[in-house]
Amino acid sequence: MIREVNKNDLEGMLKLYMHLHDNPFPELDSRVTGVWESILSDPNHHIIVAEEDGMIVSSCVCVIIPNLTRGQRPYALVENVVTHPDYRCKGLATACLDFAKEIALKENCTRTMLMTGSKEQSTLDFYEKAGYDPNDKKAFVQWFIKR
Repeated sequence: MIREVNKNDLEGMLKLYMHLHDNPFPELDSRVTGVWESILSDPNHHIIVAEEDGMIVSSCVCVIIPNLTRGQRPYALVENVVTHPDYRCKGLATACLDFAKEIALKENCTRTMLMTGSKEQSTLDFYEKAGYDPNDKKAFVQWFIKR
């Protein structure tokens, strides 16, 4: 099942994110729950998930960003695309990205942009097959945390 997260999905998301950049499972303190509540209350912040066997196994984030250019139409940014290793190559990430595209179209976005830190050719090919043009824009990143 492909859907947006609900308030009961925090632990499932944090478990899935352990497969993204080797994130440790954080302590469920007020800081973490505060971030979660902020995400849930933001109408422009969408976390899309694929659920199988009662578990969140794939996800992406789609943020709609208001814009003063291009006819004052927003654009979308997709990030944190991840699938549990046991559920890869089943079309779940594609379904999550398709859901994000539907949100962006519904919100009248001019485009969706996706950034990845992966250098794996298979991952890059996956994003291109999903409709993302690797030659259209160039991304630059400035980090404020130690990686």
